[in-house]
Amino acid sequence: QVLLVESGGGLVQPGGSLKLSCVAIASINIFEFYDMAWYRQAPGKQREFVARMTTGAIGIHSDSVKGRFTISKDNDKNTVYLEMNNLKPEDTAIYYCNANYHDLNYWGRGTQVTVSS
Repeated sequence: QVLLVESGGGLVQPGGSLKLSCVAIASINIFEFYDMAWYRQAPGKQREFVARMTTGAIGIHSDSVKGRFTISKDNDKNTVYLEMNNLKPEDTAIYYCNANYHDLNYWGRGTQVTVSS
């Protein structure tokens, strides 16, 4: 069983920055086996991929956030981060943390990010 707890969301003006955190609680060394990712879901839209950190520490970002968002992880803290810069109103969404191993997926409850002036 894996428990994911997100934090760091909030209200920010366009052009601002936020850093999201996701703590992974498990009985195993989760980062050794699971790819970690961030997804988001805006009101009335489907959940979409934002960024992924593989077990080999390779970061992959969607085209819509490339150059603005950066995924990273701290193995000692069992935490994955999403640093978001130059935020735009269209980045407004609930951001979810995901742990994936083959066809096994765990999800956090999400953290709200609102970009508005």
